[in-house]
Amino acid sequence: MFSIAIQQQQYKTYILSDETAGSQLEVVPERGGIITRWRVKGEEILYLDAERFTHPDLSVRGGVPILFPICGNLPDNSYTLNGQQYTLKQHGFARDLPWEVVEQTTKDTAALTLVLRSNEHTKAVYPFDFQLVFTYVLQGNTLEIRQEYQNLSSTQLPFSAGFHPYFLTGDKNQLEFDIPSQEYQDQQTKEVHPFNGNFDFNRDEMDFAFGHITSQSASVIDRNRHFKLTLEADDIFSMLVFWTLKGKEFYCLEPWSAPRNSLNTGEKLTVLEPGASYKASVRLSASFF
Repeated sequence: MFSIAIQQQQYKTYILSDETAGSQLEVVPERGGIITRWRVKGEEILYLDAERFTHPDLSVRGGVPILFPICGNLPDNSYTLNGQQYTLKQHGFARDLPWEVVEQTTKDTAALTLVLRSNEHTKAVYPFDFQLVFTYVLQGNTLEIRQEYQNLSSTQLPFSAGFHPYFLTGDKNQLEFDIPSQEYQDQQTKEVHPFNGNFDFNRDEMDFAFGHITSQSASVIDRNRHFKLTLEADDIFSMLVFWTLKGKEFYCLEPWSAPRNSLNTGEKLTVLEPGASYKASVRLSASFF
């Protein structure tokens, strides 16, 4: 049995439930269309800095922020297009803007569809007409994010897209990673290192880009929580980023379609022709053992 309830908290919150499976999803459309909570069998899967979330001027640290039209940051937060320079802050603007709920369904799944459209504010920093249509689908122990990127401009639409999920963990040394890559680049030092499945969690910060993945599936086993997380992403998501901070009870495993600065370099950039659209999906599954 599936249901969708609405609670007026600080923001209007949509609560999707699969009662049979004991799973729940919470979505806050006006705060960047973000998923703030995902529970499976009563267990929290996601981390959320609740205090930070109450401040609209701060970026959310937790949940599943949406990255568009860039992933990561640009040098000096700027890019050049047709000889004109634009300013665009880290990870773009989709995670900061209000999204509109356009559809809800509780037949066979609990699904919520949100839309983000270009406006005068987005066109000041990203001069294109676009529409994003995202559907959050909850069924059993799986969360799927279906996406459609639409170019409503008369010119080509260049973009990269991704997600920045924060996964809750207690003891990071109890984590086991299956990431389909043999090397990563430290995004702070730009050095490339071989990857053997382990991380040094004594470091203050880890920001590692796996740019050459051999599969569209990755998983993490948390021995402390007796929990396995599986992330599957469509082919457009050509890389994974691992990020965490020492002393914080989260790690991030982020599917990105292109690396930092791709709006300037063109590397792995997605370009939609006028009137074209592109559909993609990211699936997260959680199982306890």
